[in-house]
Amino acid sequence: MSRAHNFSAGPAILPVPVLEATSKAVLDFDGSGMSIMEMSHRSKEYDAVFKEAQANCLKLMNLSAEDYTVLFLGGGASTQFIMIPMNFLKTKADYVNTGAWSKKAIKEAQWVGETNVVATSEETIFNFIPKNIKFNDDADYVHLTSNNTIYGTRFDVFPDVKAPLVSDMSSDIFSRRIDFSKFSLIYAGAQKNIGPAGVTMIVLKNEFLEGAKQDAPTMLKYKTHADKGSMFNTPPTLPVFIVNETFKWIEAQGGLDAVEEVNVRKAGLLYDYIDANSDFYVGQIKDKADRSIMNVTWNCPNADLEAKFVAEAKAKYNMTNLKGHRSVGGCRASIYNACPEDSVKALIKFMEEFKAENK
Repeated sequence: MSRAHNFSAGPAILPVPVLEATSKAVLDFDGSGMSIMEMSHRSKEYDAVFKEAQANCLKLMNLSAEDYTVLFLGGGASTQFIMIPMNFLKTKADYVNTGAWSKKAIKEAQWVGETNVVATSEETIFNFIPKNIKFNDDADYVHLTSNNTIYGTRFDVFPDVKAPLVSDMSSDIFSRRIDFSKFSLIYAGAQKNIGPAGVTMIVLKNEFLEGAKQDAPTMLKYKTHADKGSMFNTPPTLPVFIVNETFKWIEAQGGLDAVEEVNVRKAGLLYDYIDANSDFYVGQIKDKADRSIMNVTWNCPNADLEAKFVAEAKAKYNMTNLKGHRSVGGCRASIYNACPEDSVKALIKFMEEFKAENK
């Protein structure tokens, strides 16, 4: 099977073994004579899949079911922008503004209550992560976006805060080993690193949940879903199956430590090439500590060459989705967990060829 070099920011590349397992389950799940898509979410067979996905998530995070609850919900990560303040913003909340998705989360929180933007990098088009941030110890929670897909930045080190820490980890969840126990709530749209579009994973500290407000609408209340084991309504059954297969694939690679090693190596190859050829390719993120290992962004000498770069990469080598986000332009390679190292090496080879022909 010939595969494209897929650098899409999302929906993004999935591991081939996961696709193969899914293709079988779509036709006949475990000899049941039914597709995984046809099974009742209340059935014993599907319930086992769902519970396994929750357990595998906590295993990867090194968290216990006694302390944390895993939810798989529809609505995308954007729905969490309003669910979080509706459940937990009682007096005030602190937000760090590091990009487009942070801004959207801030906008939704402002509908609910006092929302303090304690740090921002918007003045330089979000090309760095703010440092030495002064947080409010009495905030109901602190919200940050761990990785910024559009701009190519990430929190290399997470801040130590006294308030409960909440993070949107949609685009770098399970790309590296971190101390997940620092967080009271983590949420991630699956379609960038752990599965297909259609499901959002929420990992919620039980102690934090116990203090949630009680007046949120039924479907926007975390307790509604937690009390029913994330089965209050029909969950996105096929996406959850695929997410669980991805969890098993991560374990098969050697877990998060092994995945991180590969991701750091892939990103290092690409950043090193860009840095060494800065007379033609200009990286958008200067501070190496702030660079995402999932989304690498750069510019060619002008917009015309960038358009030519994207077109030729697709036409010559079936390299897809290298165009930067429309809000910032330039080029972007999203090199998530499932992106093979060979694809990164092929991209660098093309970059060498393109520079030689167009400099």
